[in-house]
Amino acid sequence: MKASAGGYARAVDVPHALELMAGSEGAGRFLAGGQSLIAAMNMRLSEGDMLIDISKIPGLSGVAEDGERLRIGALTRHAEIGRDPLLRQHAPLLSDAVRFIAHAAIRNRGTIGGALAHADPAAEFPACILALGATLHAHGPDGDRDIPAEAFFEDVFTTALAEDEILTAISVPKAEPGERHVIEEMARRSGDYALTGLCLVRRSAGHRLSVFSAGPVPILAKGAMTALDAGDADAAVEALRAEIEPSSDTQATASYRRHLAGVLLRRAIARIEGETA
Repeated sequence: MKASAGGYARAVDVPHALELMAGSEGAGRFLAGGQSLIAAMNMRLSEGDMLIDISKIPGLSGVAEDGERLRIGALTRHAEIGRDPLLRQHAPLLSDAVRFIAHAAIRNRGTIGGALAHADPAAEFPACILALGATLHAHGPDGDRDIPAEAFFEDVFTTALAEDEILTAISVPKAEPGERHVIEEMARRSGDYALTGLCLVRRSAGHRLSVFSAGPVPILAKGAMTALDAGDADAAVEALRAEIEPSSDTQATASYRRHLAGVLLRRAIARIEGETA
C-alpha cells in the first residue's frame, strides 16, 4: 500500500515551519525522522497530509550542557542519543533505552522529538523523560513555552503540544553523584514494542518510577515511589500493580502485564542495589 500525501514542503527554520503549518488549513504534519508518520501513511491511517519537513532545520539537533541540565535538540536521532558522551555520563537512562528501540534502521532515522510528540504509550523515551523529570521546550506563534514532562502526555498519541507548536528541545537534569538509572522491559522479540516496561531513577531526594505499555500514557507510580523511599520493596511492588491500568490485547492480558510490572520492578531494584554493593 502506498502513502497518500497532500503535498510536501521543506522548512528552512522554525518560523518558516510555523508559517507553512499556518497555511496548511489544518492538514499539516511535521515530518522529522518519519518512522511513525510514514508507516501510518503507508497503512492509510493518515491520508492527505501536507508534510512539512523539519529534518534539516539547523540548531535542532545535538546535546549540550546548560548549567546543571542537558539540552537535547528535538531532531537528535535515537542512535546519537545512544552514543552521546554527555548523555552517557549525565543521563544514562536515555542512552540505555536506545538498545530497546526497534531496529538499527529506525534508530538511525527516528528522532527523540518525533518519538515524544508521537506519544506511543509503549515507547521508551516518553517514560524516560518522565522518570528524569524533564522539561519539553516548544515554539509557536506566541513564542516559547516550557512544558513539564508530567503535563505533556495526555492520552494515546495525544500531547499538550498545540497544533501550531513545534517541539524544539528537551532538557533533563544532570545526574548527581551516586544517582542511579535503570530501564527494564519485557518484549516477545528483540525490537518489538514492550509488553510492559519501567524506568527507575534513584536520587538523594528519593525515587522516581515511570511505567510504560501499561496504560494509555506513561505514568509516575507515586505510591510505589513512596514505598521505595521507605525501603519496602514488597510494598512498592503491590503499589505499582495497583496503580497501573494495563489493557488486554493479542500480545498479553492485563493481568499478565500487571504481573510483569512487579517482576520488572524487583529486577530494577536488584540492579540498583547491585551497582552500589
